[in-house]
Amino acid sequence: MKKWIAFIVLTVSFTFSSCFKDLDTVPLDPNLITSGTVFNNPDAYKQFLAKLYAGFAVSGQEGPSGQADISGIDEGFGQYLRGMWYHQELTTDEALIGWNDQTIYDFHELDWTASDGFTYAFYSRVFYQIPLVNEFLRETTDEKLGSRGVTGQLRTDIADFRAEARFIRAVSYWHALDIFRNVPFVTEADKVGSFFPEQTNAADLFKYIETELLDIENKIKAPRSNEYGRADRAAVWTLLAKLYLNAEVYTGQKKYTECLAVCEKVIASGFTLEPQYQNLFLADNHKSNEIIFPITFDGINTRTWGGMTFIIRAGIGGSINPLESGVSGGWGGTRTTRQFVEKFPSDLTGIISEFNPGKNYPKVYVPGSYQSTPFNGSDSKNALTSPKSNKIYEGYRYFAQDNAELVILRNPSSTLGGKLGDNGADGTLETGGANIKAGSKGLYYIKVDLNNNTYVLEKQTWGVVGSATPGGWDNDTELTWNAELGYLTAKVELTAGDIKFRANKDWVLNLGDTGADGILEAGGNDIKITKSGGYEIRLDLDSPDYTYELRLTSFDRRGIFGTKGQNIDINTLNDVAIFNNGYAVLKFKNITSAGKTGSNVDFPDTDFPMFRLADVYLMASESILRGASGASKAKATEFFNIVRQRAYTGSAGNIIENNLNLDLILDERGRELYWECHRRTDLVRFNKFTTADYLWAWKGGVSQGQAVDPKFNIFPIPSADISANPKLKQNPGY
Repeated sequence: MKKWIAFIVLTVSFTFSSCFKDLDTVPLDPNLITSGTVFNNPDAYKQFLAKLYAGFAVSGQEGPSGQADISGIDEGFGQYLRGMWYHQELTTDEALIGWNDQTIYDFHELDWTASDGFTYAFYSRVFYQIPLVNEFLRETTDEKLGSRGVTGQLRTDIADFRAEARFIRAVSYWHALDIFRNVPFVTEADKVGSFFPEQTNAADLFKYIETELLDIENKIKAPRSNEYGRADRAAVWTLLAKLYLNAEVYTGQKKYTECLAVCEKVIASGFTLEPQYQNLFLADNHKSNEIIFPITFDGINTRTWGGMTFIIRAGIGGSINPLESGVSGGWGGTRTTRQFVEKFPSDLTGIISEFNPGKNYPKVYVPGSYQSTPFNGSDSKNALTSPKSNKIYEGYRYFAQDNAELVILRNPSSTLGGKLGDNGADGTLETGGANIKAGSKGLYYIKVDLNNNTYVLEKQTWGVVGSATPGGWDNDTELTWNAELGYLTAKVELTAGDIKFRANKDWVLNLGDTGADGILEAGGNDIKITKSGGYEIRLDLDSPDYTYELRLTSFDRRGIFGTKGQNIDINTLNDVAIFNNGYAVLKFKNITSAGKTGSNVDFPDTDFPMFRLADVYLMASESILRGASGASKAKATEFFNIVRQRAYTGSAGNIIENNLNLDLILDERGRELYWECHRRTDLVRFNKFTTADYLWAWKGGVSQGQAVDPKFNIFPIPSADISANPKLKQNPGY
């Protein structure tokens, strides 16, 4: 069942009046059900676990707002995923926002302070999750379960629940480590009650998270054996990989060999890349075998003003149609920068050579039985043309049925007035003559010569040949009729070289492009192919000038941007507030892979992929380049190319070993994982977040970007917590 977490949360509304005071965070539910009574219901254990998972997705007991978990914080921007997205995306080249809410501009400008309300909200969510887990663990010890008489399958299930709860806590402590570093620290071993928690440091917190994950590694369910939305061993390994990949940043100690080892465990655990990249971010992405650990959402049962509601709807505005993303309206907020867009191909359509519509020439018309409305003489587009204006007209028609019939008209006529036919079936045209009859179905060349009232009707086949094709110059790759498009088409792997079109597998009639202008001429020059890869070739023999189109089928199509009505640049600070400045990002949609809108146009069904397999491949590749033992650069290149092959739907994007470097991996992580809450962490790891090594629009508060104080590599401990807890010391520079 996809949304088991969301469903169960609706059935539970409870709080523990004292269990959160270890961090002085008090939920607001007025129904004070104590731990002494709530677990009289055996279902409460799984319901509590569901509450822990739901902490990533919702902000209170009623969706989208109401009975908030934490007082004094807006339930929209105070929701866990939205807060994480603010810190991981708005601070980078991948995103900026046009709203002038409080201090939100400070995020993209990298000049926040310890009193920032958005940082306090996310910090509070993190340290709401942790004591919740602590309380669950306190209430599920062997001693407590024994005192309640819990035995059998429920006892076994609770052991699984405990491992999952510890994973959830590890995720939140990892977020605390990555974003805040030196944070207050409490576990289930701390006594319940009001006290000032001690502050830990990055090295100790790293060790704690690592130890917890290694301890639950064999206690949590095996990969892909748990319910969707719940953690398993692969999720544990992936979080370990995240921890190890960033260990040098967190602690100064390199853990790249350990990172590679756990990545390889995930890779071998049965997850597979989703064949279509876009499907990972749609309303039925729960079907994907790539997502290792999601934050689940449901338009009916897990409604929130944060989460995927925010990510999808804040990114829609201007001329962008919200219905195409499956929502009722956009909020006109988030976009991306030119610097990020330029990491993708400049032409996101894959078109290498476009059709050239050519010129207008004198025409005759060929109504017949093959038309959707048979013998529609009024159709002025159904014509043959005379490029030399010499009363010789030619063109092609495809007949889908045998024995198609047609006539010739000098002018469009609904009554077929003045029609020319052939009484003797001898190629001679007579006024009012009998219908001209074709033979078996297929593509026919039609030539009409009104100088001597004759015609030619000849069935032909067409193919593409050349050094760039698999068959070379001697063996044609056949072009077939695409009725929907109205062209001859072929999908073929081409290499650098030349191609031409020819009829009937013979050089008597061949077409090339002498002017390299998209217009074909008989016997024209070879057509140059400069880029290898998968192509769709389209040949249009219906246009006045014969023309063609070359489309890459293997090109990086991950750049899912909204460009209609959008300027790529954001030139002034005032422009930041105007949605039309900066490309929109339309990666996530509340639309299923079948094209259907989600269950609710206000709140998406789309899940957020916190961990997925493509990320693991790229982490493995990077760890090798950074010195992991036990693998070669060839293996790193293999991992890298596996991700690229899905992006390009083929091998066109593959690189060779000598071309793989860390900068390429950083860019590839951006192209693959944008808006998935990885970017800030990646830029910090590559020493490009605060330095001048990489600049993007409005980094540092200037249009061209500038370096900022390295203190911004981490966030401050909120000043409110510093004031409340005398044991806390502020991060350096704040």
